[in-house]
Amino acid sequence: MPRYGLIDREYGLRLRSAAYDGDGHIYLLNLTKFLPGSDPPPGTDGLGNGRGHDADEYAPIPLLTAVGATLRLVSDVVASSGDWDRVTVVEYPSRRSFLELSERRDFREWHMHKQAAVERTTVVGMLPAEELPADEAGGRILLELWDGPTPPPLAAGPAVFFDVEGTIIGDGRNWTGARYTTIETGTPLPLQRPRADYQALLLEPRIVRWR
Repeated sequence: MPRYGLIDREYGLRLRSAAYDGDGHIYLLNLTKFLPGSDPPPGTDGLGNGRGHDADEYAPIPLLTAVGATLRLVSDVVASSGDWDRVTVVEYPSRRSFLELSERRDFREWHMHKQAAVERTTVVGMLPAEELPADEAGGRILLELWDGPTPPPLAAGPAVFFDVEGTIIGDGRNWTGARYTTIETGTPLPLQRPRADYQALLLEPRIVRWR
């Protein structure tokens, strides 16, 4: 059991079952809060290390490539109801490929280094309910997660919805949907009271490669 989150073993069993019965693409959304004063290793966090914003700074790219996975989104968190630092999305060609990665020795070694820098994390499996977001340059992203009915939008802009299949690791909460809205930098957003069934994150994208 990792110290930075609770594993949903029921969803883990569903992933294994799906991996051998009608498998297909899945997108893993990862919300990360780093430990104060931590020095994340390569593949976990790269800000401030003088190497620019290369994809290898944020994820173990050679390991992802080995199983056919692709890093789709990396964003710093400007503000959020959960005090997060980083958001990433990785597309896996199948649930089986994700399971294969998690069982690799080299991935487990990388994961041990990641644990040294992470305070808490949430990882959810999700599927696009429609077309994927556009690879738009500039601007910011409003990411919302909720459990239950779809909440009213906080901002106008091109929005893409995802259905949340399950939470691999988190804080015990369940999520059913996500909304990804591209907004102009400086767009005013209404204040929201903290809710157990909803959270919103304002993102500054570093890497956007949906297509």
